[in-house]
Amino acid sequence: MSAHTFNPEHPEQLVALASDIKDWSREFGFQQCAISDVELAEDEKYLQDWLDQHYQGEMHYMAAHGSKRSHPEQLVPGTLRSINLRMDYLKEDIPKDLQLIEELQAQDKAYIARYALGRDYHKLIRKRLQALANKIEQHIGPFGYRVFVDSAPILERALARKSGIGWVGKNTMILNRDAGSWFFLAEILIDLPLPVDEAVSHHCGTCTACMDFCPTKAFVSDKVLDARRCISYLTIEHKSSIPVELRPLMGNRIFGCDDCQLVCPWNKYAQLSNEKDFSPRKQLNDIQLVELFSWSEQEFKKNTEGSPIHRTGYEAWLRNIAVALGNARPSSTNIKALESRKNDESELVKEHVLWAMKNLKQKQNSL
Repeated sequence: MSAHTFNPEHPEQLVALASDIKDWSREFGFQQCAISDVELAEDEKYLQDWLDQHYQGEMHYMAAHGSKRSHPEQLVPGTLRSINLRMDYLKEDIPKDLQLIEELQAQDKAYIARYALGRDYHKLIRKRLQALANKIEQHIGPFGYRVFVDSAPILERALARKSGIGWVGKNTMILNRDAGSWFFLAEILIDLPLPVDEAVSHHCGTCTACMDFCPTKAFVSDKVLDARRCISYLTIEHKSSIPVELRPLMGNRIFGCDDCQLVCPWNKYAQLSNEKDFSPRKQLNDIQLVELFSWSEQEFKKNTEGSPIHRTGYEAWLRNIAVALGNARPSSTNIKALESRKNDESELVKEHVLWAMKNLKQKQNSL
């Protein structure tokens, strides 16, 4: 097949192209590629019900863009299909039992979501998506497309579910029988009527490990997450004061949270990634809270440049660490670190520091 011979009106050529795209996707570092249509009526209703309950919190963008989020053809006119891709990101084996998980979340050390330990995945994946699109174009000639990596109002999990990359687990994440859930999703919306792949059945069964283990009980029910109670939301998307009643439940998690993935039985099948960019930077997978709390704004910007962490901003970063220190041991080192910022110029930071100091002093007095 070539740009001179390709005809989208020939079904056999579309079948061959879909097969080629899946082969090419592996060349560019993706572990799975599946194709779906863009009919998302079922997911549109779910989204609207979720928004009606105000579970999105301060993520006002979730209600923006009208119906484009559930109608990719409105976002990119002419869209007929979505090429959905999976890229694994886990760089180290994850403990498989709760005792080891508790050790992983040691009180005086910071816990950062595994996806954020390395370089920002957006640039790497976007570059690979564009390379895949270019290869398709080389073989069939110009066609309409647009690549996506968390970069526009699109229901990527819905598209991944439709294409068979996995099913939506009770923790709202896409679960895959051969890869668990430690992976990124990405899409290429195209204007070609490629054959679609079949969705897979659900395999969570009666397991509720993710819902039961969530520290803040953010899961309202099966597949329904109240983001306002989710630690990932609170440490990243939420920019104002963290509700006092949730602070003690956040432990040492300062950017994101993996708890619902850590206990998911399907993640025993998670595949380790060989992508160098996903390797931990600045020893963020094994670092003391007080060290991170001592960073100046300049150091924060320098040390998180090119990292997903950068987007949280310095003020929220200090706010998050203050809460984690308040949940840590009442050691002289931790108390001294908090005292160094009790008169911080940020009222937000100061509020959380004073809460943390009070918390540690109460712990100290109870010893």
